[in-house]
Amino acid sequence: MHKPTVTTTEILLPIWQRVLHLQSIEIDDNFFALGGDSAVALELFDQVSRTFGKELPPAMIYHAPTIAALASILEQITIPPFPPLVRMRDGTCDPPVFVTHGVGGSVMDFFQVIKHLRTTRAVYGMQAKGIDGVDAPFDRIEDMARYSLTAVKQLQPQGPYILIGYSLGGLVALEIAQELHRRGETVALLAMVDSYPHFSQLSPGQRTGLIIRKMLRYADRELRQLSLRPSSERAAESPSPTMRRFRESGYLALGHYRPAFYRGRIRFVRAAEHTDFPSNPTAVWAHYAEELLVDTVPGDHHEIMTTHSEALGELLSRYIKESLS
Repeated sequence: MHKPTVTTTEILLPIWQRVLHLQSIEIDDNFFALGGDSAVALELFDQVSRTFGKELPPAMIYHAPTIAALASILEQITIPPFPPLVRMRDGTCDPPVFVTHGVGGSVMDFFQVIKHLRTTRAVYGMQAKGIDGVDAPFDRIEDMARYSLTAVKQLQPQGPYILIGYSLGGLVALEIAQELHRRGETVALLAMVDSYPHFSQLSPGQRTGLIIRKMLRYADRELRQLSLRPSSERAAESPSPTMRRFRESGYLALGHYRPAFYRGRIRFVRAAEHTDFPSNPTAVWAHYAEELLVDTVPGDHHEIMTTHSEALGELLSRYIKESLS
């Protein structure tokens, strides 16, 4: 007797039900309407990778937000190239807002923050090359910026431009702004969110302060993480091969990068808890910019994008509004 073939949608359905903790899901239901967020997207695509043997970036959920759409992509012999720009939020007026990723290469970093942006402008995430696991990622900030700028210019040929970068992405956004200035374009906003150059680019005093702080924190932090959390949970958070490759390339890019003087204004957002980063961004960046304005958001480097995403969203909303007023 012939055994019925299980379709891709039938395989995906229980995965979506598990990660979203919902029993009733239709194949055309939207992931975001079902309550999906960045953490759920990471879990979803981890399970998809394990089940189908195809590694897709979690930001693919913006292109395939339903079971039917995701099944269509998975059924293709070759996964289509992931575009350099991801429309993360619709908008009704121009210019749009462009945000760029941290060291992991994924614009999902901004998922929570974008929900709290009060703007009528569309928001696009600048995705890193190779996040789909096909191409090799760049290991130079300048190459990352050039790749993203090409896509930005195709969507928005002329300024003014609104650029926001988190962590490593702040350096990418800075280089995009540098190139736009060289071309005579207007950058309405360059916002760098807790973004710093490599340790070697800091002053001797800043380096000493970081070393002492890391030595005091390292043992306690590692002990708490290893002893208080189950091994199964730690294993589940281990990065995928693509993510590991991106982190390695990102750290190489950070090590190679030497920022140049920027003839414009930088709006800098620092985390209140400075943990593994300099405590005074003004001492780091003031001599690299014509004007530097610094604001503080509660939390540490990671919490400002998650736990305190509302505070960061409100601050960035003000930046966006003021940039074109």
